Amino acid sequence: MFRRLIDGLVEILYPGACPACKRRIKGRDSAELVCAGCWNAIQRNLPPFCHSCGRQLQKTGFSKSICPQCVKKKLHFDRAFSPCAYEGVVKNLIHEFKYKGKDYLGRPLSRLMIDFIKEYNLPLDYVDYIIPVPLHQAKKREREFNQSEVLSGFIGREFNKAVAPDSLIRLRRTKTQAGLGIEERLKNVTGSFSAGGKPALRGKNILLVDDVLTSGATSSEASLALKNAGANIVFVLTLAN
Repeated sequence: MFRRLIDGLVEILYPGACPACKRRIKGRDSAELVCAGCWNAIQRNLPPFCHSCGRQLQKTGFSKSICPQCVKKKLHFDRAFSPCAYEGVVKNLIHEFKYKGKDYLGRPLSRLMIDFIKEYNLPLDYVDYIIPVPLHQAKKREREFNQSEVLSGFIGREFNKAVAPDSLIRLRRTKTQAGLGIEERLKNVTGSFSAGGKPALRGKNILLVDDVLTSGATSSEASLALKNAGANIVFVLTLAN
């Protein structure tokens, strides 16, 4: 709480600063939360995409439509999508969003996801519920919000889709995935999610939303819980990968 108060005072004393580059936003961009220079510098993922994790395929992966990393994994979601590469400006913005309490960045960051859905005609018509990847309650109390819920709310409103945050819970507090190897990441999140309750998920198609997909371990384990609860198809949408 104290950190949020300090951050709020900084915002009052130094308004209109871009959260990515910290420079003052002036002129025509003054109404925006991110300056035009930083916004235009965000590295977008471009097709062809890996049919599993959604990353932009390099030339060596064209023939298989799947990246070399995903060939070696068993992932429980049906397909993942991400509009951005997790680097540079968008990485800085996500860090400010998650760890600096700047939940208002959910609006411009979700716009990247919404524009991606529209540009590539992602199959949201077939989705019954949008479900954010949950935080453990202790971590949510520390951050005071779940960034995945914020993103899901904007996406749900844009496409008139129900958001069902209570259909998936995190059973235990896991270590942060940053710095862990692939096997460690998988072990860290194994059995950490449970799905069920209301609304009923049997036979439903789900869009699972999170901020970042790295190894895919968290999204995969969450998807497994959803499918064990009867979900039909689980697509994953993250802001970056």
